[in-house]
Amino acid sequence: MLGMYRLRRTLVWLLLSGAVLSAPAAVQARPPLPVAFDLQLVDSPKAIVDEVWQTVNSEYVDATFNKQDWQRVRQQLLSREYASKADAYKAIRTALEGLGDPYTRFLEPREFQALTEETSGQLIGVGVTLRPPSPDRRLPQVVATVAGGPAARAGVHVEDQLVAVDGRPTTDVPLPEVTRRIRGENGTQVTLTVLRNRKQKIKFTLTRAPIELPVVTAALKSEQGQKLGYIRLAEFSARATSQVKKALLSLRHQGAQGWIFDLRSNPGGAVDAAIGIANLFLENGNIVSVIDREGVQDTVASAHRPVSSLPMVVLVDGGSASASEILAGALQDNRRATLVGTKTFGKALVQQMNALSDGSGLNVTIAHYLTPAGQDIGHKGLNPDIVAPFPEQLRKKFTIEQVATAADPQYKQGTTTLLKALTPPPQATSPSSQSRSGAQVP
Repeated sequence: MLGMYRLRRTLVWLLLSGAVLSAPAAVQARPPLPVAFDLQLVDSPKAIVDEVWQTVNSEYVDATFNKQDWQRVRQQLLSREYASKADAYKAIRTALEGLGDPYTRFLEPREFQALTEETSGQLIGVGVTLRPPSPDRRLPQVVATVAGGPAARAGVHVEDQLVAVDGRPTTDVPLPEVTRRIRGENGTQVTLTVLRNRKQKIKFTLTRAPIELPVVTAALKSEQGQKLGYIRLAEFSARATSQVKKALLSLRHQGAQGWIFDLRSNPGGAVDAAIGIANLFLENGNIVSVIDREGVQDTVASAHRPVSSLPMVVLVDGGSASASEILAGALQDNRRATLVGTKTFGKALVQQMNALSDGSGLNVTIAHYLTPAGQDIGHKGLNPDIVAPFPEQLRKKFTIEQVATAADPQYKQGTTTLLKALTPPPQATSPSSQSRSGAQVP
């Protein structure tokens, strides 16, 4: 039985794809399961193979395992000899393919470490965002620094080009390798050599520290004399709820009269984050129902303590998936927001992150969910209340700088919809209170 108690104790993610960042902070993941295997498997590559099998056996949402004899799969896996962990990992992936579920997947230690960091919303680093090298610019370039982070405090600038990390050149080095060199353990030091204005080399010795990954972009927009609060959420990290709440309070203090909440291209994330953000807007109603492999249904109701009741539009598209669809579905079914855009992705499955004993990990589909109105949106998606297409020709030349501007057709439709909600309908005037010319009599 799944049970909401277990849901709340386990970091449960709804992922469209395996986005990877890196280096562990305080991450809540399911600890290794106590597995029942022969002592002869200990210190053998077979141990991790059997640990994966045991985890799937006890947790996977489909009790038929895609109509496989799952016990026979175990016998086959353990009858083989594995020369290395690499061989064992390959066998694990092959066995998981038999489930026919792309979301139940095995992650090697470095991959799992990266994913756990992303789920925590925090990494250990220096707080720089880099653009990868290109044919005409062979060095990584700083495109942003995290306010208050080690790099920003030391004076690293946007547009600085990164020449070396701890003396090792970065020319033509793939960006994942560069970021791996920069990150490390909390409190350790790393030296970045940058090229400023294409002529001045500067060295910065920085102390690595926890860096909160920003997932929220917020701005106060002025449209037709109205102040609209715009919030874009990139993904549902463990810190997403607090970042959204902070943005709401700040924009409301600046005079926001309504909300445009942008979930486009948001692939999902933590269930708890979707529930937490829904609670910022919902006074009443349910948020989501989760159904485990035994058919047991748990329904999560709103906490009845919203931060804002202002009119609201949610922008969605085909890249809005999983946790995005939980939030959008809750707001739509409770008539709290108007969905504008195109049909969402249609992923109604819940994954659980499992830490394995050798540092690797396993994402397992453990349940599926329904919206408050009982919709199963798997492979169907949510239909927006107002369809606003994004023409392919425009998409080809669209830039990130044009998001939420007059060049963004879905944002434009969202503002039109919100402004209409903010404009009170004209009141009928009694004929006796008007002169024949139509002027109002004082």
